[in-house]
Amino acid sequence: MKLSSSPYDKYKVSDNEWYEYLPSEWHEKRVKDIFNLITDLAPKDNDFELLSLYTSIGVKPRKEMEQRGNKSVTTDGYWIVKKGDIIVNKLLAWMGAIGLSEYDGVTSPAYDILRKSNNEVDERFYTYLFRIEKSQAIFKKYSRGIMDVRLRLYFDKFGAITVPFPPPSEQKKIANYLDTKTAQIDQKIDLLTQKAKLYSNLKQSLINETVTRGLDKTVPMKDSGIEWIDKIPEHWEVHRIKDLSFLQSGNNIVSEQIEEMGQYPVYGGNGLRGYFSKYTNEGEHILIGRQGALCGNINYVSNKFWATEHAVVVYLKRSVNMKWYGEILRVMNLNQYSLSAAQPGLAVDRIKRLFLPVPPLPEQKKIADYLNIKTSQIDKIIATINTQIEKLKELRKTLINDVVTGKIKVV
Repeated sequence: MKLSSSPYDKYKVSDNEWYEYLPSEWHEKRVKDIFNLITDLAPKDNDFELLSLYTSIGVKPRKEMEQRGNKSVTTDGYWIVKKGDIIVNKLLAWMGAIGLSEYDGVTSPAYDILRKSNNEVDERFYTYLFRIEKSQAIFKKYSRGIMDVRLRLYFDKFGAITVPFPPPSEQKKIANYLDTKTAQIDQKIDLLTQKAKLYSNLKQSLINETVTRGLDKTVPMKDSGIEWIDKIPEHWEVHRIKDLSFLQSGNNIVSEQIEEMGQYPVYGGNGLRGYFSKYTNEGEHILIGRQGALCGNINYVSNKFWATEHAVVVYLKRSVNMKWYGEILRVMNLNQYSLSAAQPGLAVDRIKRLFLPVPPLPEQKKIADYLNIKTSQIDKIIATINTQIEKLKELRKTLINDVVTGKIKVV
């Protein structure tokens, strides 16, 4: 199936808020004239498939996604869902939380279940329509609530919204076309995502190999005596982290003190944070995330900055190449030395005593320079791939929008 670059032959003026014009053979109907709100309660002690709606991936059996949510103790009193029903998350409809069920089952009463009122309706067409950006803006307008987090789109408002109603054959043609084209685009996105991941893994393997074995793979090797690495070049030394550097956490001061002492970037375990800080001198530093999701994460910072109590600042004691040192700390995976799995916190006193393989300073610089060149090349490739992915996502979004609103015609 090909897509014509031309619009429909004739258009007519539309009175609704979706668009100014629509194809002349299309009609307009209210949602409640196309879909019925279904409130069939599941019986007690049922064993129906429990379904959940996910904004990004649609309707899926909960058992396939158990790691992403809690299991329901019982589904008594849940809504019965049939294949072909559209499930609407009233709370997040304005963010695109609407999906077509390909399963029979049950789902939470927090959702609305819409079932087409007759066979002239292709539910796939309306699933695509309900998820475009224009739909989300309209749904938000008719949702009720005092703030975004409390907005709910109830069916009395949803059902009164007027939507385009193409001829049944046109709905089916559009739905078939979009099913095919979006699947093709999604496949390309998946392949590119895998490709980017391969390059990312290649980059990490390159770093791991280079900082632990050096650039010359022909040199004699020796046992390192370090728990996380087997052998290292024979001429390398082994030193504790505390013999190479000071590690100091940021201090707590109030935001007014930051304003008095100057405006500089503020760093913490999860990146820029805002107020609790410690002033540091100019120069290049290594920052280690001490708490939170990025515990053990390594950052390089130049010039003046503030570091919160959620970050550890590394000050070098002796002649050590900063880039090499940061990369060897990354390879160590410092997060494994955190104190808690629930809310990780880096055990600074513990990691100070850990040992590192240390090449001579000139070799450290060669390793750092080599990695700068090679990783920059890989980063450019990954950036190009990610740009291609974003263009495909935009193409997908534009394609759906233009087809379901009648801007272009499927032939």
